[in-house]
Amino acid sequence: MFARSVVAAFVAAPFVAQVALAASCARQYTVKEGDWCDTISAANNASTYQLAVVNPTIDASCTNLQTGQVICLGTEGEDCKTTHVVHPDDTCDLLTGIYNINSTVLYANNPQIDADCNNLYIGEVVCVAPAIAVPAVPVGSATPAVVIPATATPAKATATPVKTTSVAATTTSAAPEPTETEDDEDLPFCDEL
Repeated sequence: MFARSVVAAFVAAPFVAQVALAASCARQYTVKEGDWCDTISAANNASTYQLAVVNPTIDASCTNLQTGQVICLGTEGEDCKTTHVVHPDDTCDLLTGIYNINSTVLYANNPQIDADCNNLYIGEVVCVAPAIAVPAVPVGSATPAVVIPATATPAKATATPVKTTSVAATTTSAAPEPTETEDDEDLPFCDEL
């Protein structure tokens, strides 16, 4: 009797696990001909990062999608639906200003963005929710979507290097010291609180 119960448990375990996994997916999408990760993300308000995290079987270059394949867009309680499709010259500072969010939340929702915000690319979909809304990177896994795809264009053009001689010339002149006669009444200060 015990042996039959154990066998039944082992046979049923994969089905229970699939049901539990399917139940945690909040939204699903069926891949169509011509889809790739960023177009799916943009059309469904799911960040590129989120799509990669909740679908670990999708490869880093998003080339293994199959027409008819059902993928998860977000999981219960960790589903960012407030997104922005990156345009030329978008920066993290611009996004935090437009969506009135702080940079800590922007980076927490988009851990694929590097510290200098230099790896945003045109067409990438980022989460711009006012609170942390995306799933964390699974333990022991690398952060997905960190590298700009080979076919993508960076959002921010690389700045040209500044010559050190021109920098030195501009730093030698100091700003004049303010005098007591200058009027600074129109400047906001915290001491008025």
